[in-house]
Amino acid sequence: MTLAVGPQYGFGLYVHWPYCARICPYCDFNVYAAKDRDTAPLLDAIIADIQAHRARLPDHPPLNSIFLGGGTPSLLSPDEMSRIIEAANDAFGFTQDVEITLESNPNDVLRDAPADWVKAGINRLSLGIQSLQDEALSFLGRDHDSAAARRAIDRAQAAFDNLSIDMIYARPDQSPEGWAAELREVLGFGAPHLSLYELTIEARTAFGKRAERGELTPMPDDDQADLYELTQTLCAENGLDAYEVSNHAASARHESRHNHIYWASGDWIGVGPGAHGRLTVKGQRLATEAARRPPDYLSAPGPTETPLTQLDTAREFLAMALRPVSGLDLKRFEALFGQVPDASLLAQLGDQSLARVQDDQLRLTAQGRLMADYIAGQLSPY
Repeated sequence: MTLAVGPQYGFGLYVHWPYCARICPYCDFNVYAAKDRDTAPLLDAIIADIQAHRARLPDHPPLNSIFLGGGTPSLLSPDEMSRIIEAANDAFGFTQDVEITLESNPNDVLRDAPADWVKAGINRLSLGIQSLQDEALSFLGRDHDSAAARRAIDRAQAAFDNLSIDMIYARPDQSPEGWAAELREVLGFGAPHLSLYELTIEARTAFGKRAERGELTPMPDDDQADLYELTQTLCAENGLDAYEVSNHAASARHESRHNHIYWASGDWIGVGPGAHGRLTVKGQRLATEAARRPPDYLSAPGPTETPLTQLDTAREFLAMALRPVSGLDLKRFEALFGQVPDASLLAQLGDQSLARVQDDQLRLTAQGRLMADYIAGQLSPY
């Protein structure tokens, strides 16, 4: 068996900025209230972390992508964004078509000049609208209203031709008619990329605690599936086919290159409090995790590195490769697992219209993508 993963399948940098103006009740990320914190030491530590990774990865190629996520990295100033980007370029260099994404909230787009973000080096914006209904925005704990969301989209489009709009659907009691109207309005803006996520209630979040107390009832799975299928239909009708379970793009040029690194089991560095990474060094796959609390991150000598077994690596590859419509490379499956997938199972997936095999690629159908995790479990030979 060989390790058919690594930077040859893409090499990216994820930067986690953990601070938010307000913490949303559905969020289970490693985030903290911004308040009046002195963030300069954290920025310096992130830059030092990037520089230290160069020594750990002397043979890695130039970066294909940078993703500034969080948290709310749009709270950074353009000069601070530029410092991070320059540090990454100094350490590893960039490919000619490097993608540099910034996650942003609408209020930050309205407060700042997005053109200054472009000057800092950002060339792709991911805008967290989440809804265009005031009642839903209040329920989701967002600090903007629908009018601000619409203004932010207009302003972002004036600066970025590579714009993604993020939305959350399958909210409790959301009707198909209500979601269809909301999605059609979003599609009408003409953004070339949409990330459309079903609301997930995680146990340790404010929503999770409300659900445990019986104050919030998640949408039933069958109703969520109906809304998912409606989403696929409306997006396809408007020229934004799904290229992954939750992501839709007008063309291959607008697909998230950074996310493709995850799905292809490439390598990515994770810097910032709690950031995760996957690195391949001398034939060994490593899972990295930075210290979660900002004060601990400042004093940590580097991320925790956990060697992954061949089976761990293979299972991770399988779970991620099924998500994009490009599908699972069966030759890489064989290289990682040491055997081909069960032929009768592949035939069964085809008979059930869940997947199809063509040119050594196993591709899930839209119906199959609803069951991607289950199918991954079935395909794993161990």
